[in-house]
Amino acid sequence: MTEDLALLLQSTQNLLWVGFVVFLRVGGTMAVMPAFGEMLVPTRVKLALTLAFTAIVLPGALPHVQAPQSSLPIPVWLFAEAVIGLFLGLMLRLFVLCLQIAGTIAAQSTSLSQLFGGTTGEPQPAVGELLVLAGLAISVHLGLHVKVTQIFLGSYQVLPPGAFPDADLFRQWGLGGISQAFALGFSIAAPFVIAGLIYNVALGAINRAMPQLMVSMIGAPAQTLGGLALLMVALPTGLVVWHDAFETFLAAPFEVTR
Repeated sequence: MTEDLALLLQSTQNLLWVGFVVFLRVGGTMAVMPAFGEMLVPTRVKLALTLAFTAIVLPGALPHVQAPQSSLPIPVWLFAEAVIGLFLGLMLRLFVLCLQIAGTIAAQSTSLSQLFGGTTGEPQPAVGELLVLAGLAISVHLGLHVKVTQIFLGSYQVLPPGAFPDADLFRQWGLGGISQAFALGFSIAAPFVIAGLIYNVALGAINRAMPQLMVSMIGAPAQTLGGLALLMVALPTGLVVWHDAFETFLAAPFEVTR
């Protein structure tokens, strides 16, 4: 009886250790992850989601995370797990940054940057907030939680526990993700930039031909109305482009993009 209890206690201790290691990686990602890690989400809800993801990932991570057999000291090992999780969350967060960039460019190009206000805790135009909320709603509706769980499970093969992550690999991933975010954000906002350029050139030509006409009084409302109309037409297509890029990343998150 005593031997069985000792064996059960040892198994429980090992399981708790593995669960704590998995919790560190999952918790680092959940701190900055899109949708689940937003500032609007209460801290208690984030903690509950982290525990839920930990329970889901734990069976798959169990073969990769065992009792301490690493050459690294335990504090360094645990710190490395938190760093890996935070980096995974930041790579996902870049796609939210992409929508914010697109919204800022679109708002500045169509004089919509001062309309309404942000409620996400981050100062941004209403167009950017609309893009972010729509993109997050689409991604969650189409199974973001399932794909993030797959990323967690795959990360234990690419970035095994017990070893500090390669800084050069992180640098390549980070540079590729940042360049992709800016390129994708500008691509989504390109119709607004082109329309704003054409509009301002036409307005300048009208002002040149008719100096006595107050083009600013006539042009500002027209620009706002045209920006809203273009937003209604171009926003769905931009979200489709963004979601396709996000799905491509979620399908192969550990490939280095250049």
